[in-house]
Amino acid sequence: MRVVSPELEKMRIEATALMLMEAHALGEQFVTFAKERGIKDVAAAYRVQEAYARRLMAAGNTQPAGFKIGLTTKKMQEMCGIETPVAGYVAANRIHASGVAIDARRHHHLGLEFEIAVKMARDFPFRPYAYTQQEVSDGALVAPGVELVDDRHADYSGLEALSLIADNSWNAGIVLGAWQEFTGDLAAVEGVVTCNGAEIGRGFGRDALGHPFVPLTWLTNFRAGTDRPLKKGDVVMTGSLIRTQFPTESCRYHYEVSGLGAVDVEVRF
Repeated sequence: MRVVSPELEKMRIEATALMLMEAHALGEQFVTFAKERGIKDVAAAYRVQEAYARRLMAAGNTQPAGFKIGLTTKKMQEMCGIETPVAGYVAANRIHASGVAIDARRHHHLGLEFEIAVKMARDFPFRPYAYTQQEVSDGALVAPGVELVDDRHADYSGLEALSLIADNSWNAGIVLGAWQEFTGDLAAVEGVVTCNGAEIGRGFGRDALGHPFVPLTWLTNFRAGTDRPLKKGDVVMTGSLIRTQFPTESCRYHYEVSGLGAVDVEVRF
């Protein structure tokens, strides 16, 4: 078995990150690339994501402000050949307040995912044993949130997790409602989405792996083992409660979560 030197591996990672920057700039269709780029496992995919995210942040003169979590249903994990969720960075300059108007023409294939957002209450640095769900959620604020994704017209029949991870899990921004403390059961809250006043979908907090804090705890422990653990004030999108919407014409989306309030997004073509 041929051993790749650290120098060559670094060159491969940076070349793949540059490829991703160019693919997004040109609007090229997303096709799986992990195998041809020598991305053999999840750890390698996240190394590429780190390099791509650094370039993305530098190009936008911004910094990471949190993370998104994807593949928060067992069905999607099985389809992508992975046994955990996936994560990606959220850039500070891609965080929007409720009521924002999004120009769909600035994206290649815009999708909206309707979720529960969390603002972390403390830092979670590395330690030799896992953080518990109680520790992760203690003092955290929550809000209804919409993730903007850009799948670049991906062919989902061939989707696999390593390429998705490397491409920053497709995050294109987030839209947030008002933050609040919530003492109820987040698993039981119901989210309802309307488009121009007509209902188009509904789901529950439990649709994200049983409870939004389950993927949040996974992310906290995963990031604790990296150079960028979760920090106080980080915003985390905990996964879709409702089927992703890919608008084809202008629409005003209203997403309301029982007990949490609402968030509004206008998509313009």
